[in-house]
Amino acid sequence: MSDEKLAPVTSELPDAPFHTSGTDHITVWGSNEEDTLAFYRDLLGMPLVLRQPNLDDPSQTHLFFDTGDGRILTVFVSDERASARGQRVNTGAVHHLCFSVEPDEYEEIMAALEDAGKGYNVFDRGIFHSIYTQDNNGLVIELSADKYEIPDGRKGEVLATAQRLREEDGADFAQDRHMEGALEELGLPVNKHDLPDADAGVGV
Repeated sequence: MSDEKLAPVTSELPDAPFHTSGTDHITVWGSNEEDTLAFYRDLLGMPLVLRQPNLDDPSQTHLFFDTGDGRILTVFVSDERASARGQRVNTGAVHHLCFSVEPDEYEEIMAALEDAGKGYNVFDRGIFHSIYTQDNNGLVIELSADKYEIPDGRKGEVLATAQRLREEDGADFAQDRHMEGALEELGLPVNKHDLPDADAGVGV
């Protein structure tokens, strides 16, 4: 698709009949409660804040986890289902879930994953830093730390500005110089977190 036909990237609200006000929760199909708790509560540290029947199918249990900022991940589980080795990839499927982590806990997170026998990859994604692992059902889980301090409510604005700078630069993806340039242009301090060196892991 030519650049002229691409939808514009902007932090401005689109001309739409209504606008969402945030992410309330995401729900995934899980296996059983024991394995789900072992991963999301006991390894990732998400409190289990509510348990009730799946109101559409009471034979299943609906688990609610607080992901850390009051936003909720819910999982449908059943003791009849064993954990799986991987996900079927198709249009409409979930590629991965991403949860925020604190940059200063990065080394501890990698050590915890190793202690739990979980494989993982670490990538410098230009605009953030990511650890990728898998949950008990093979769903890809990304644990992401911002590379730069971004004030609450300003992330979309910073990313949209970095996008414009990236396009002007002719770069394939947003990198440190675009993020730093965006922060400076918006009058925000450029404070970079101390994160480990890692490959970009890009296919471009």
